[in-house]
Amino acid sequence: MKQHSCDTLIIGAGIIGISTAYYLKKLDSDLSIILVEAGQPMAFTSAQSGENYRNWWPHPVMTAFTNHSIDLMETIARETNNRINMNRRGYALATRSRVIDDLMDALYAGYAESTVSDIRVHDQSFSKTYENPYNRDWISAPCGVDVLKNQKLIRSAFPSYAHDIRAVIHIRRGGSISGQQLGQYMLERFRAAGGQRITGMVEAIERDDGFKVHFTAQIAEIRAERIVNAAGPFVNKIAAMLGAKLPIKNILQQKIAFEDVAHTIPRNMPLSIDLDAQTIDWTEEERKLIADDPELTWLADEMPGGIHCRPDGGEGGTWIKMGWAYSEDEALPIMEPPLFEFFPEIVLRGAARINPSLKHYYGRLPRSMHHYCGYYTTTEENWPMIGEMEVDGAYIVGAMSGFGTMAACAAGELCAQRVLGNSLPKYAFELSPERHKDAGLLAEIHALSSRGIL
Repeated sequence: MKQHSCDTLIIGAGIIGISTAYYLKKLDSDLSIILVEAGQPMAFTSAQSGENYRNWWPHPVMTAFTNHSIDLMETIARETNNRINMNRRGYALATRSRVIDDLMDALYAGYAESTVSDIRVHDQSFSKTYENPYNRDWISAPCGVDVLKNQKLIRSAFPSYAHDIRAVIHIRRGGSISGQQLGQYMLERFRAAGGQRITGMVEAIERDDGFKVHFTAQIAEIRAERIVNAAGPFVNKIAAMLGAKLPIKNILQQKIAFEDVAHTIPRNMPLSIDLDAQTIDWTEEERKLIADDPELTWLADEMPGGIHCRPDGGEGGTWIKMGWAYSEDEALPIMEPPLFEFFPEIVLRGAARINPSLKHYYGRLPRSMHHYCGYYTTTEENWPMIGEMEVDGAYIVGAMSGFGTMAACAAGELCAQRVLGNSLPKYAFELSPERHKDAGLLAEIHALSSRGIL
């Protein structure tokens, strides 16, 4: 059995664990760090990422956090000649509502403390200041937010949208990146700086002048002064080994991706989110079949908003990604979670409400369609948890439900600052486990509906 020792052991080599390792080495190159993962890096939850990013949330803390993460991603894009394939087509939040006062209030609340909060409202059929979404790189793309409240203007800017869309909030500091390339770059730099990576499944953790970590099949034993729990959906399992509990749960979410052989979605369309609740567009025959199956009757009920769709693969790509995080059921994480066989048709028909041309694929999705799933690891308020655990020398960086890729850089850097005892950003307390002792803060978070639009 091999024995290793290090200053800091990071458990979990998803995008969050890799980012933490990268920033620890960046901030203190002399630190000995081991990054451990049961399998290949970024092969579990990180492999299922939507790979989207945006800087708006209904609360200024999350806006500041993701804004900083985008700053860090842009630094990497510059350093690598945009190896991470960053674009800035934005996020488009669409609704059929005539009155969007609540959305505007949330928009202003989220940007209340931001320095990139130019909010432009366009309510005429033509606008000299609105720039249509395009595939140009992020450097020359606009920032701020454009609010489109004229249907003729909306149809001009978003020709694939249904004509009943009455308002679009176009978050401009948003888009997509290659999460895999981001993680690979940080992992390469971590290794080049002397960081170690070990493959193995953690079986037990002892307190013994620091920590002694045991692995299955007795492949190794690691002694570490500090432990960072970056185990993604398995953070509770690692916490239990440390004798601690975390207010974190997992929700299984599914997505699909397929080649758009019929060219139904414009390649310059930003990630588009239909905010409105809907009833799925089943045929009468399908509705009868659903009604006859007690386990499926819910598919005929009203479904929540939040369905999203975007082109995938850059300017020359031909694929589409779709997701709908309608489930709120807690799930125990397993390595091969089950897929709901009807999900592809559900998400397709839901997305067709905002992009009617997708009806072309009803009942005939391409055979190459990829149906996959991953866990949203989340706190009740859906904010990340980054900071010291209740066990001395143990840290948590997790609960990155729905925003792991976009927040990875800021999360890894913040955890590294915590480990090293460095000065912390203004939002550090609000993102730490300590916030759960502040009833006033939690009430404020829930009042602002800060689960966000995922």
